[in-house]
Amino acid sequence: MKRLFSIAVLLLPLLASAQDMSKHYKVYDVKKQKIVTLDDIVTDLGKANVLFFGEEHNDSTGHYLEATLFKKIADAYPGKATLTMEMFHTDVQPVINEYLKGIISEKNFIKEARAWNNYKDYKPMIELAKLNNLDVIGGNAAARYSNAVTRSGLEILNQLPESSKQFIAPLPIDTATGRYNDKFIETLGGHSMGGMKVYQTQNFWDATMAWSIAKYAKSNANKKIFQVNGRFHSDEKLGTLAKLKKYAPKLKILNISSFSAEDFAQPDWSKYKDLGDYIIITDPTLKKTF
Repeated sequence: MKRLFSIAVLLLPLLASAQDMSKHYKVYDVKKQKIVTLDDIVTDLGKANVLFFGEEHNDSTGHYLEATLFKKIADAYPGKATLTMEMFHTDVQPVINEYLKGIISEKNFIKEARAWNNYKDYKPMIELAKLNNLDVIGGNAAARYSNAVTRSGLEILNQLPESSKQFIAPLPIDTATGRYNDKFIETLGGHSMGGMKVYQTQNFWDATMAWSIAKYAKSNANKKIFQVNGRFHSDEKLGTLAKLKKYAPKLKILNISSFSAEDFAQPDWSKYKDLGDYIIITDPTLKKTF
């Protein structure tokens, strides 16, 4: 009973005081062109394999919604919910598994799994998985590999020992052109601020996350996979999502783009319609997590 109470507390929004969270977010179904509920998304997942949640890393309401959605998925599809995450790397999967089995302490888990500084925002999902014996997959490439690409380009990965290549997407890794490249340049303010090697690193992250999902899905065909990443990685079904379609074209994928919006009171959904299957906007007046 004490453990269940702890989980319930963790699933409360990370805000200064208790609030009716339903007032601070809106969910829009792009295909149906109407406001829907989180339960509607969970129902739609019945006919899909993977649900992307594209977050803003510092949005407290978004983190609350992730935890809420993951719990709803776990309840709706008992034993089938799996969490895959940008926030953990492929090479720390043994550490994740050890913590989920209750073998190592949370302190060691946070340190040795190299948890992000805002781990508290993702902790509710990890604890829910631990309580219900659900898989959590670290999907991203370790920083040492990403830094190598940023310094020397994707070609440097060919020099990795074979034992290291097990932690990254199969080589060679494509560098996406077209709209994704355009978005990257726009976000960073032009080529002078980004650079091709930085863009290659972005593609490396995308490829490794997509490969991690595809590899897991291949061995776990009946699972409902909930992928959490920064929304740039999946908005407009580009980035990680696009690469996943290449690795596993038969998977049915849905995606959410979640962010705080200045027009929250009276949203113009038409300007967001290309971002995903579902748009979640959150109240910008709430405090961020960091």
